[in-house]
Amino acid sequence: MSSSHQIQLNKTRTGIRGLDEITNGGLPQGRCTLLAGGPGCGKTVLALQVLVNGAKNGEPGIFVAFEEDASRIVVNAATFGWDLPDLQNKELFFLDGKPRPEDIWAGAFDLSGLLAMLKAKADQINAKRIVFDSIDVLLSLLDNPQAERRELFRLNDWLVSNGMTGIVTCKNNDSGLSGLDYKDFMQYMVDCVINLSHEMDDRVAHRSLRVVKYRGSGFYSGEVTLLLGDQGAEIIAFPESSHDQVASTERISSGVPRLDSMLGGGYYRGSAVLLSGAPGTSKTTLCGIFILAACQRGEPCLYVSFDESVSEIVRNLKSVNIDLEQYIISGLLHIQSIRSGLAGTEEHVGTLRKLLEAHQPRCFVIDPLSAIVHSEGDTRRRMPEKMLTLTKASGITLLCTSLLGNGGDSLNEETGIQISAVADTWIHISYSILSGERNRALSIIKSRGSEHSNQVRELIIDAQGITLADVYQANGEVLMGTARWQKEQAEIAAEQLLLANVEYKRRVIELAQSEVNARVEILQVELAVKQKDLELLLATEATRLGSLDTSRDELWNKRSGDDTKPSMPLKNDV
Repeated sequence: MSSSHQIQLNKTRTGIRGLDEITNGGLPQGRCTLLAGGPGCGKTVLALQVLVNGAKNGEPGIFVAFEEDASRIVVNAATFGWDLPDLQNKELFFLDGKPRPEDIWAGAFDLSGLLAMLKAKADQINAKRIVFDSIDVLLSLLDNPQAERRELFRLNDWLVSNGMTGIVTCKNNDSGLSGLDYKDFMQYMVDCVINLSHEMDDRVAHRSLRVVKYRGSGFYSGEVTLLLGDQGAEIIAFPESSHDQVASTERISSGVPRLDSMLGGGYYRGSAVLLSGAPGTSKTTLCGIFILAACQRGEPCLYVSFDESVSEIVRNLKSVNIDLEQYIISGLLHIQSIRSGLAGTEEHVGTLRKLLEAHQPRCFVIDPLSAIVHSEGDTRRRMPEKMLTLTKASGITLLCTSLLGNGGDSLNEETGIQISAVADTWIHISYSILSGERNRALSIIKSRGSEHSNQVRELIIDAQGITLADVYQANGEVLMGTARWQKEQAEIAAEQLLLANVEYKRRVIELAQSEVNARVEILQVELAVKQKDLELLLATEATRLGSLDTSRDELWNKRSGDDTKPSMPLKNDV
């Protein structure tokens, strides 16, 4: 029991990005995998790429084509750069397996002869992998459903007995091109079933893939996007966000000092910031000043625009004193312009992931995110959340913009791009029309982990750059623009008048103080003069009294016959 279980869990890596992740390691080794889908969904490319990647890693393979000529398949695959001619001579063998219709209708056909020949070739090149492409084309020519089932079981038994990892491609029932009801028996026969689809979504082609069944293994059962690019097939699958990631406490500047103050010091490193607003509210300008600040710190940056060309972005930002050209030339900044209508949401997110891996930025701008995220379907609306798992895990600070309609409710978090799930910081820019003017108002709706300002500021943009000014309220209305300027001028005039009155009062008091001081000086002089007069009077009186005493003594001496001196009158105290 344990040995059999272990065999079922052995896997062969496909080498296709995303496919090995959603299958938890690859396709079942030594077993059969069914790729089912309609025309153009990528079955042949996906199967051939698994074969090519195996051949490059020492596992030769065989490709059996039941619908298209093998030579045409080799030519078509040359666009992916796989170098099939070189592999074809050593590790790959292509076989045209289309039978002759007259043999099949005669009832003399089965897969025994073909499988015997493939066995000999597999032994010769030591093949480990084999692809049967469009087997429904072969089976549809058989005479009855029982024969179809017989040959499918024969094929599956052959794969198991030879230990080869097999891939069988087949059109599904929905295409209407095959009578093979593989849902009744083929899905149960194989160990792994993968469905592919190719649909139009908002006039854009969209390929998707879903693992329906995988015996003995866990797998991701949700629908993922399949891309066919220059290097072949790629699955857009993102890792689940980890709740154990360490949240950075480092702050980086938004490029606008006053906005940094409103945010409590700037954006957190590795956070997601969203700028929302109507067209023309200068969201791109705020992106530009953020990138400029990052480049001035010497940090590599990536700017992806879905609105404007690179030259237009550089020109327009330079007009408001945001010059990015030198950083583009130095390679510190890479700006990529992508047309949003050329691909679907998931395809664009895959492109963004490749750009992140190629340039390894510290700061990343998507302008606008709303151009590639549509509201059709919960999966697509949540694609930005999956995008964040990449930026947060790498410590990349993401700044994205969202275009809101003029009549939209800016405070409604149930928007098409799931703002509440995407943004750590959400800044909204709105228009205020008053007195014949249209002005911009900036407010912070939320900023996780920050004691941010709840005040509205007027966003002013001119040739010198960006400034944030206080707004005024008068009679319940917020004043901005010339109305704010008039209010400022009125306040300045009132302040100047108050200062003038204060200055006048000060001068009056100073004059009064001077007058009092002058009077005090005069009184002090008068007092000094009177004191001098008193001193002179006292000195004169003292002299007079002295002279009087002398005169009386002399008079008494002259009257020497009188022995008794006459009594003198008492002196008055002066």
